[in-house]
Amino acid sequence: MPNQKQKAHSNSASWWTVARSEEVTSKKPLSSDIGNQELVLWRDAAGIARAMEDRCPHRRAPLSRGCVRENGLIQCGYHGWSYDGETGRLREIPNMKSEQRFPPLYKAQSFAVAESGGLVRVCLIPGAVAPVTNAVALPLHGTAHVALAHEHYLSAFFDDPGMLFGMSGVEFTPYLASELKVEAGRLVMERNCQWRGLHWPSSFSSEFPITLLSKTDPVTGETELTLRDDALHELLTAVIAPVPAARGITAIRWRARLASRLDGLRAKRLLIGAPFRVFETVDATALRRLTPSASVQGQDLRAAIIQTSQASAA
Repeated sequence: MPNQKQKAHSNSASWWTVARSEEVTSKKPLSSDIGNQELVLWRDAAGIARAMEDRCPHRRAPLSRGCVRENGLIQCGYHGWSYDGETGRLREIPNMKSEQRFPPLYKAQSFAVAESGGLVRVCLIPGAVAPVTNAVALPLHGTAHVALAHEHYLSAFFDDPGMLFGMSGVEFTPYLASELKVEAGRLVMERNCQWRGLHWPSSFSSEFPITLLSKTDPVTGETELTLRDDALHELLTAVIAPVPAARGITAIRWRARLASRLDGLRAKRLLIGAPFRVFETVDATALRRLTPSASVQGQDLRAAIIQTSQASAA
């Protein structure tokens, strides 16, 4: 397991998905968080997503309770001080001339923002280089808040993803098609799956006509999911982004899409109901009884990747 110092460094240097693009507007500030770091998000006059610490440097009032002005500045609702989202600098105070210089003391903490694929990501290190991600927005989307710590959420994902999310008609099995491994800095695993309820006369079949390929960021846990049939045709693609929130909660933003063509009656089961959904609750009894499997190797691999990253940055 990575130590606390390694965790703190890797967390601040990582890109966390703190909102979906639809949630960030120029009409109203959005409150979000990464652990205990409270954030305020909005779009400036150019439509660019901005992120700052959610408190005014003047009297520490939450900026998310203020408003976004027509010029793109965020205005505190307490005394009306306005800030520039790119730099965090104080730009205007009511009843004071705009050309007047304001003391640097009153500068809000701004953060690096990157937006792609319908997701807004924030890095707590200002000026950080934006990550290379999928630029295509997936049409299905949602947000869930689960009463489970981020580390435990990731462990449950590696051991039994069916506890955390579901795909219409799909049953996840405990059998892996490939061992957990590292590829391009991500944890890659393929899990055998079956179509639910189509095993007769036995309730179980040793055949696995579909597999779930997952590629997970070792720090944030953001994961690309691809459901494929036995011919490796893509059936469903999703991105889930778990982020540690306050009070031990994990916030999950997700997006998904079905393949443009689904061959076979079984594949068309994905069209019944919600093709992809993230659960708002986790069965505590089942989680307690869940035997650690891939998560054990996942912890070791994550620690090794973080240590390597630390050495490279030193």
